[in-house]
Amino acid sequence: MSTLGTFIWSIADQLRGPYRPNQYGTVILPFTILRRLDCILEPDRDTVRELTGKHDNPNRLKHAVKSATGRPFYNTSNYSFKNLLADADGLEANLTDYVDRFSADVDVFEYFDFKKEILALQKAGLLREIVKSFAAVDLHPDTVSNADMGDAFEYIIRKFNEAANETSGDHYTPRDAIRLLVDLLFAEEDAGLTEGGIIRTLYDPTAGTGGMLSLAEEHLLAHNPDARLSLYGQEYNPQSYAICKSDLLAKGHDATNIAFGNTLTDDAFTGRQFDFCMSNPPYGVDWKQYAKAVKDEAASAGPYGRFAPGLPATSDGQMLFLLHLAHKMRAPEDGGGRVGIVMNGSPLFNGAAESGPSNIRKWLLENDLVEAIVALPTNMFFNTGIATYIWILDNTKRPERRGKVQLIDGTSFWTKMPKNLGSKNRMIDDDKDRPKVVRLYADFDGADADYSKVLRNDEFGYWTITVERPLLADDGNPVVDRKGNPKPDSKKRDTENVPFTYGGSTAGSLGKTDVIQAYFDTEVKPHVDDAWIDWTKTKTGYEIPFTRHFYKYIPPRPLAEIDADLEKQVAKILDLLREVEG
Repeated sequence: MSTLGTFIWSIADQLRGPYRPNQYGTVILPFTILRRLDCILEPDRDTVRELTGKHDNPNRLKHAVKSATGRPFYNTSNYSFKNLLADADGLEANLTDYVDRFSADVDVFEYFDFKKEILALQKAGLLREIVKSFAAVDLHPDTVSNADMGDAFEYIIRKFNEAANETSGDHYTPRDAIRLLVDLLFAEEDAGLTEGGIIRTLYDPTAGTGGMLSLAEEHLLAHNPDARLSLYGQEYNPQSYAICKSDLLAKGHDATNIAFGNTLTDDAFTGRQFDFCMSNPPYGVDWKQYAKAVKDEAASAGPYGRFAPGLPATSDGQMLFLLHLAHKMRAPEDGGGRVGIVMNGSPLFNGAAESGPSNIRKWLLENDLVEAIVALPTNMFFNTGIATYIWILDNTKRPERRGKVQLIDGTSFWTKMPKNLGSKNRMIDDDKDRPKVVRLYADFDGADADYSKVLRNDEFGYWTITVERPLLADDGNPVVDRKGNPKPDSKKRDTENVPFTYGGSTAGSLGKTDVIQAYFDTEVKPHVDDAWIDWTKTKTGYEIPFTRHFYKYIPPRPLAEIDADLEKQVAKILDLLREVEG
């Protein structure tokens, strides 16, 4: 991991005593951000101070500073890390003044309650040493690249959470997984992304520390140095939000595009749509505490609202983010949009027919929005070893992909890490593993069938039918109602899932009733000839049984081979018994 991160974290050793290990991050993170911004501002500090004396109006000052320095943010204080230590007695007041005099768009220190920490450090007699340590670190982008800075922040957060015995999954996604997601997200846009002076928008509703946004921008600029990617995001964790916003500030982006708050209850970009969207929402996190707001929005927004297709169980909100992103794609008539989202396996199949999750899958598939789903190796993430999947959505699919979904099994494309990082002991190697998955995606219908399957949207649909059997009287005859129809026996009631494609049916070739009746006559009636279908209870469902499509049958060992092995083991046991008896 980053040596810079290790060095910065080593500064925390000075906090031992007054601070517990799980509190180190409240000091280290804001100081790291402050020093990074300080290094960026230092070359033009005299220019800004001169302009400050000429302009009382903040708007005019901002415009003048940007014209002179090219940066949208500034600081009007007379203090910086260069001279803070010169006034030992006034250090606390001077540092507070420095933090207070950033331009209005630099609100990040409020989310750390930083001025409170400055006072606490002063009272503990630690402030001077901490400032001195950070003043010795050069964090200017010319010395520490944006990528290295991102690695350092992620390292610090992981160490902070380990000390607090918490998970880091809410904060950031492994960069190898992000790079694969970015490659897949931009794969269909390669031609357009090489045009001179192109402008694209990218949005992450669970921005974390901004790792996804940063790597996406790096990818685009590597392909086209003249391109411009406007980055947007929202984050509900105060510290992650502050890091993300400060990172974009340091790169010269419009930091007002990064919003603080809960995306699901307060969409900061209502009415906005984007060229690209990407996210790694938290897995298995319940949304009971804001279920009322989500349900109220779903009810009031009508059939075109972001949550109109359905709501998942309150125990897991992943699919709410999936719906949110589907509604954030730029409209097809405006050029269309693409989405890349990382989720665990439950959104593929959880929920029975006509449940919220099933209805969400139905809406996505019937609107032909799901382009590809890629299974990632296990043990890829820092806080969980569970199976994870990348979903790619596209509302302007290429002709050959329309009406189809590509499933890619990428579980075997991994490289063992030299050292475990939490639960993560595998990585997707940039040179060996990632190109294989991207090639499978690009080859589409011609891809290796052992790792890629292309299915029609209707192959994921099914009807759940209710099969009834008659209630029998004591004499063994069916009990009938007033009309002479047999009454159903609820204890014998059963359900069956009938695939849309049963019997070779394709979309539109056979009607629903014909397919269900054919299934019933073939699969049910021969075994229970008194059964019938209660057509009023038929429900429509969708699931994506990913692993079933890649299942490979391994025949059992021959009995003779098993017997021979057993005889060998029995012989060994008898020999051991003889030794004991002897």
